[in-house]
Amino acid sequence: MTDDNPIEQAPPGGELPRPVVKRRRFNASLIWLVPALAALVGLSLVINNWLQAGPQITISFQSAEGLDAGKTPVKYKNVVIGRVNKIHLSGDRSHVLVNVALEKSAEGFATRDTRFWVVRPRIGLGGVSGIDTLLSGAFIGADVGDSNDYEDEFKGLELPPAVNHGAPGRSFVLHSDDLGSLDIGSPVYYRRIQVGRVASYQLDSDGKGVSLQIFVDGPNDKFVTRSSRFWNASGVDVSIGANGLKLNTQSLATVLAGGVAFQDPPGPHDSTPAPEDNAYTLFGDQTTAMAPPDGTPHYIRMRFEQSVRGLAMDAPVEFLGINIGKVVSVRLDYDEQKQRFPVLVGAVIYPQRLGAAYDKLEALAKAHGENPDLSQMIGRLVEHGLRAQARTGNLLTGQLYVALDFIPKTPKVAFDPAAKPLTIPTVPGSFDKLQEQMAGIVDKLAKVPFDSIGQNLDRSLAGLDRTLKQVNGQTLPALGDTLHGVQRTMATANEALAGDSPLQQNLGATLEQLQRMARSLRVLTDYLGGHPEALIRGRRADAKPADAKPVTTPAAMPPTQGSKP
Repeated sequence: MTDDNPIEQAPPGGELPRPVVKRRRFNASLIWLVPALAALVGLSLVINNWLQAGPQITISFQSAEGLDAGKTPVKYKNVVIGRVNKIHLSGDRSHVLVNVALEKSAEGFATRDTRFWVVRPRIGLGGVSGIDTLLSGAFIGADVGDSNDYEDEFKGLELPPAVNHGAPGRSFVLHSDDLGSLDIGSPVYYRRIQVGRVASYQLDSDGKGVSLQIFVDGPNDKFVTRSSRFWNASGVDVSIGANGLKLNTQSLATVLAGGVAFQDPPGPHDSTPAPEDNAYTLFGDQTTAMAPPDGTPHYIRMRFEQSVRGLAMDAPVEFLGINIGKVVSVRLDYDEQKQRFPVLVGAVIYPQRLGAAYDKLEALAKAHGENPDLSQMIGRLVEHGLRAQARTGNLLTGQLYVALDFIPKTPKVAFDPAAKPLTIPTVPGSFDKLQEQMAGIVDKLAKVPFDSIGQNLDRSLAGLDRTLKQVNGQTLPALGDTLHGVQRTMATANEALAGDSPLQQNLGATLEQLQRMARSLRVLTDYLGGHPEALIRGRRADAKPADAKPVTTPAAMPPTQGSKP
């Protein structure tokens, strides 16, 4: 029987046995194998993580709303390319710094033109975005550009970019006096179809205008030509004309969020597609955008001696009903000689809006060897009665406009074509003349003696009242008695002329006798026409029937009047 006990059996003689220790070297190596393997796995993970790690970048935001260190991912086209490691305040506490670890495959995002922003649920006039983050949480969006320059510090966008890099289409620049209701993301329309959006805007360097960058998606960007006209399509355009009330708008979105529309002008034009970043003017409305080119503007001044209440900035200046400019200034002046306060109105006019008429005036001036300058042409028109007049444009609002028209029988005035600025003589407006005429009528009415006229009228009315009382008391009853008498007389006449009355019978007999007498007279007249001698000799006796002979010859006929017996 084998005994595994390492203590040997006691030898005879009573000595204690000596223990025998057997050493197993392999037991120590097995104990340290587990931590060695764990260390090896950890080292491999560290090396793998180091090999897979991308660049570390820092992004600054205004706030860290929705961001969480160690959890918030960085996505590009909804693919995770990194994760937020740490979030801390900047030194001046004006913004937050977000440290992001990009993956090895996302090294190309650490370049100078890459843009980062926080994707959150946003509700605006342009629509709803980031709705999926309600469940998954906010994340940092990224958009890579074309630059290869390395960069590890970025300024994050507070709003998502309107256009991503590489999107098909082209950008264009619009210049306007002000932004209006436009904003980043406002739609761009072509024939009422949205084809792009406003990408950005900024003030001009001189502070006198705004420059907007729009992006038109492909393939619709080919419709933007060198001759295209852009206008602000925000709000509702309401106009009242000969055809009635007209309402025009691109869509409901433009009423709320604003928008831009463009189209080529009618008629012949350059239809070449515009190059990238081509600049255009943003007009206020479609009518102004589609109008012919204005040409070179000219400044004129008008001096009104009467009130111009209702004449405001941008009021139209019309020549014979054609809009050729607008009012740009209205201010008071003082005349020491007349002790009056005239109103100086400045306006900008565009002579080329007259079209062929302006060209003919220039050609006529050159044909006569004269200077075709605008001041010279206006001087000749002033000699023929051209005057500026403030007229009422709207009776409801009282708004005025400036009309350049030929006033007949207007007195001559001195005109200096070399004056700077060019000053056009004025005449009172039609409404002012009406006020003067009304004032004259009121003065004449004030001179009418209404008191004496009223007294005389009272006396006349009193006399008329007495006359009417007399007529009612005496004349009308007597007239009634007279009418009763007339009625009795007419009744008597009707009775006398009845069919069985003696008068009616005598009248019938008399008429019969008159008829017989008329027949006898007619017979006598006929006989005397054939026998006029009967007036002297008398009527012959009638021949007997036996002695009568047939008349066979003309000699047997009795002689006619004028023949010899």
